[in-house]
Amino acid sequence: MKPAVDSYCWHRQFGDWHPDIQRDPGVRVSAWDVIARAKALGVAGISLESCYMPPLDAPTVERLRGTLTDAGLEPVWAWGHPSGLASGAKPEAAKDLIANIAIAKAIGAGVMRICCGGRRTRPASWPEHKARLLPILREVLRPAEDAGVVLAIENHIDLLADELVELLEEIQSGWLGVCLDTVNNLRLLEDPMAVVAKLAPFTRATHLKDCVAWRGSPGDFAFWPSVPLGHGIIDIPEVLRLLETMGYSGLLAIEIDYLHPKWTEEEAIAESVRYLRRLLAS
Repeated sequence: MKPAVDSYCWHRQFGDWHPDIQRDPGVRVSAWDVIARAKALGVAGISLESCYMPPLDAPTVERLRGTLTDAGLEPVWAWGHPSGLASGAKPEAAKDLIANIAIAKAIGAGVMRICCGGRRTRPASWPEHKARLLPILREVLRPAEDAGVVLAIENHIDLLADELVELLEEIQSGWLGVCLDTVNNLRLLEDPMAVVAKLAPFTRATHLKDCVAWRGSPGDFAFWPSVPLGHGIIDIPEVLRLLETMGYSGLLAIEIDYLHPKWTEEEAIAESVRYLRRLLAS
């Protein structure tokens, strides 16, 4: 397993924040900036959120591949923020997903994170939700296989762990797995370590994240702010043990979403990298 960062750590600096709980940081970054920061951190890889990329014409994609190669960074391509397939309500989004499979291949990414939906698109009925998603997921698998790119569904506050496992077991494809987020299902009031245990056998990419309980209602997104790895309630050593037991050897992509105001993004990322390195070394 290899330390990495996800470009979502800098979402505010990309101009994307929750206006009710976050503020404009007053500075902006580019994709090239965060690749340089990942290189400076000495991590092995980076998960790149496609929504924060410049227009991806052929010369830009080639530049991106070269920049990643020069930086020595293994990429994961991340498609679908914030709501992806809208929990199956936007089957037309499959066309963009398929187009991004080609981009993932072109930059050298063997895994592409996808979002089937988000917390705002999750329907009340699981049978309806599942029936909408299955044909779309089956549609995109052939392009993924042809490109040699594994699609990894993030548990994106849209799917309970058992629901995601049910989808994967029904489809039964080596080209479809999980991007395991260690916090998101806590926001659906599921036991985060039980979620990790259920999803670890299917994990092909990660969002390694820690959080604390803060203020308000546990049902609110803001109740669970991010903190640096090792400073919150997620048992990160046990997460790594479970992943290792399942044979996972990919990137451990540190992710920061709504950050506790005690920390800045740069502090939280650097502290998380230090903590992860210590764990991996031991």
